[in-house]
Amino acid sequence: MTLLQKRRAALGSLFFLAGICFASWASRIPDIQAKFELSESQLGTLLLGLPIGSLIALPLAGWLVHKFGSKLVIMISGLGYMMFLPLIGFSFSLWMLVPVIVTFGMIGNLMNISLNTQALAIEDMYGRSILASFHGLWSLAGFAGAGVGGIMIYLDVLPRIHYLFIAGIVLLILIVSPRFLVKEQGAKGSGGLVLKKPDNLLLRIGGIAFLGMLSEGCMFDWSGVYFKKVVTIDANLASLGYVAFMGAMASGRFVADRLNNRFGRLMILRGSGVLIFSGLILSVVFPSAVPAVLGFLLVGLGVAAIIPVSYSIAGRSKQYSAGVALAMVSTISFFGFLVGPPLIGFIAEVSSLKASFVLIAVAGLGITLLTSIRMDVFDDAV
Repeated sequence: MTLLQKRRAALGSLFFLAGICFASWASRIPDIQAKFELSESQLGTLLLGLPIGSLIALPLAGWLVHKFGSKLVIMISGLGYMMFLPLIGFSFSLWMLVPVIVTFGMIGNLMNISLNTQALAIEDMYGRSILASFHGLWSLAGFAGAGVGGIMIYLDVLPRIHYLFIAGIVLLILIVSPRFLVKEQGAKGSGGLVLKKPDNLLLRIGGIAFLGMLSEGCMFDWSGVYFKKVVTIDANLASLGYVAFMGAMASGRFVADRLNNRFGRLMILRGSGVLIFSGLILSVVFPSAVPAVLGFLLVGLGVAAIIPVSYSIAGRSKQYSAGVALAMVSTISFFGFLVGPPLIGFIAEVSSLKASFVLIAVAGLGITLLTSIRMDVFDDAV
């Protein structure tokens, strides 16, 4: 392997690290609920700690990456995962668990911004799009983490032992990978905490990422419910739509870079919006198993490239350094992930779940529209 290939493999292993840590935590949420005897509403309140931590870290992440470089922040975040994932399992009271989960959420966002900043540096060395493949590894790690979690549950392994096992994997990756990472030679653009107005490019890309994350968040939380209540499929197959969506999203990320290099980033974003719209309308108009699964596959393919392509464009901002630009776009898009699922529930309550999914379909068209008007905003960034 050339040094550049080693850099790519090392960074890919770190994206995998981030994905498997998050999936491992998520796979044992029912056990944590049982351990602390939490009701559904109490669990929901506890789970808010993760996005709260992420939100706290957003303005800090860009500044840290700008000031100290993505390599150092990746290493610190990796060590944070290694420490705080087991602490979730070892927490003996809610007073201990809540701050641990908030910190875990902060670590996740520090890792997200620093990994993507590093990926942009390596992408520039390649001279072609490779960012989506790293996000594909994160998604693949999600499947691996869920699989390992399922095995641990089957073997009746306690969450803290499970998390210690994952922490051991994290340690091995941290021993081998960071030495191949790029150490940035001074960040371009302005830095500082991300408490300032984004420029026109970042506002536009933030809007696109917002709609993409809104769609993604809704599919994560409502796929199973849609198949159970609208498609009226057998309860044992209610997860079929979610699996179709996740599988298509992960697969799509491994081919997105090739499509980006051939057709251009803006064309891929336009096509992604059309796929989201088409897939959701198909599942709404024909709410039976086969067309709904096909529709969710299309949505997964549509969502796949939006965040990596948005990050790739944002990281080329002329006004801000890559870390700060990514933090700005992440801040905007993060609210899409937060407001989407409850918005679906509200619309479903006053109208129907079908009407909610039509709204998300319109969000897909919004992505296509935002990449098709006032094209001068994207000059020098695509």
